Amino acid sequence: MPQRAWTASAIRRIEADFNRSADTHLIPLPLPGFPGIDVYLKDESSHPTGSLKHRLARSLFLYALANGWLRAGAPVIEASSGSTAVSEAYFARLLGLPFIAVMPACTSPDKIRAIEFHGGRCHLVDDPASINDESERLARETGGHFLDQFTYAERATDWRANNNIAESIFVQMAQEPHPVPTWIVCSPGTGGTGATLGRYVRYRRHDTRVLCADPEHSVFYDHFAGALRGHPRHDLTHACGSGIEGIGRPKVERSFIAACIDAMVKVPDALSLAAMRHVSDALDRRVGGSTGTNVVGVLAAAERMRREGRTGSIVSILCDGGERYSHSYYNPAWYVEQGIDTLGSDAIIARAVSGDAASILDVRWLERAPEVC
Repeated sequence: MPQRAWTASAIRRIEADFNRSADTHLIPLPLPGFPGIDVYLKDESSHPTGSLKHRLARSLFLYALANGWLRAGAPVIEASSGSTAVSEAYFARLLGLPFIAVMPACTSPDKIRAIEFHGGRCHLVDDPASINDESERLARETGGHFLDQFTYAERATDWRANNNIAESIFVQMAQEPHPVPTWIVCSPGTGGTGATLGRYVRYRRHDTRVLCADPEHSVFYDHFAGALRGHPRHDLTHACGSGIEGIGRPKVERSFIAACIDAMVKVPDALSLAAMRHVSDALDRRVGGSTGTNVVGVLAAAERMRREGRTGSIVSILCDGGERYSHSYYNPAWYVEQGIDTLGSDAIIARAVSGDAASILDVRWLERAPEVC
């Protein structure tokens, strides 16, 4: 089949797959200590591949196809240790393309199994910092294409409409008591979701502000701090990878657009995981660690609103389910190995949910000054 015809057929298959999928749910999350503030979680775990990254993977494939970068039979390669690779394996199989995920050797067996279930192959490397270089090498040697999520996430997604996550949130909020959220809270991995949300609320002229919750071992918060001072540093690095899978990065990625973000919080891993356990109990289902990071951001935003005497709504993201973390976040022995105090952090989150402001004061907050018209 000629290349142009194959590309048209591939795009048609992805669009047909999208038409078969319903939108993801918006789930209320009780926050009893904050009357007048309604909280909702956008449940991205209900995508066919179980996470928010399903949207990104679809966009990356369509972007690569429209640019003429994918060819029939040629491998698709990604540097990812988690949910992005799972979702990309799904779309590669849909198009009949080989898929290789370049991953750190320490990646959990649950993630590896999920990628292999969708027909992908995992290429493990000892040095996590080398996964991009190794992906580029494999693309050259196999004649394949390196999707490079951390470069293309912010530009591959159609942020104006086309049922992106931002548009979906506002459509689903239309009949709620506070239909325009005061805050939307997300956590940065590539930075693409934050860019989509920030661009959309400006494009649609909403008063909503976007808060990013950065995990403990990540550079995005410090980069944002520099941007607020007018001196953003793109060369920041962190000595180790994030303890919260799927979010946080040891270097500033090109898809993280600081100007799209209104505020950031820095969240200790122990609090992220305690909030994860709280949400799992509240919803009677397991969620992933990044959802916990988001919920700590929600608590910080809710406290700001209460101090200002404001009511309204906050929307955040349930990024993925907890099934992929049975060997880590839902394994008591893992916490002992990591030296993480669960009792103390669970107590802090319980007090925060009940409205005890003092319990979340150790979460660092940076905010861009609101513009005055």
